[in-house]
Amino acid sequence: MHALVVFFDAEADAKVRELWRRIGSTFEYPPHLTFAIAGTIGPKVRAELREDLSRLWLPDLYLHTLGVFSTTENVLQLGAVVDGELLAVHSAIHDVLAGRVKDPYAYYLPGNWVPHCTLAHGMDDEELVKAFAAVHPVGTIRAKVREMSIVDTQTGEIDPLRKASTAPR
Repeated sequence: MHALVVFFDAEADAKVRELWRRIGSTFEYPPHLTFAIAGTIGPKVRAELREDLSRLWLPDLYLHTLGVFSTTENVLQLGAVVDGELLAVHSAIHDVLAGRVKDPYAYYLPGNWVPHCTLAHGMDDEELVKAFAAVHPVGTIRAKVREMSIVDTQTGEIDPLRKASTAPR
């Protein structure tokens, strides 16, 4: 699977990692927020994304809402404040992806997306309650986008599409 994610600046990264430490979470990738997941995001689509992203402002993310959701497993997450800028970037990304990727993951499509940074997953109910209590209350974390990348969840390869230093001014 390929995931289109944004990685955070050093300060926000450290704050999320501290939350992970408090609840004993470990992850293969740095703290991030996922905009899309698909079976495959191929080279042509990546080139189009690079082009479109070069013209977009990537807004700061405000990770504020501590929450839980369950699909196939329990997830403790820090939800991002949803505003017009964030939704515009999400929509622009999905305009490029629409009909051009294999097996898009429905939870990340416009109208279904819950922008968040995962703090823990795969816990049973009791572990989830303890993890929630260990980090509650959480203050707002302002996360500046350091990089937007495609992550291959099988190989671990990270393909940067845009670094923060190339943001429009």
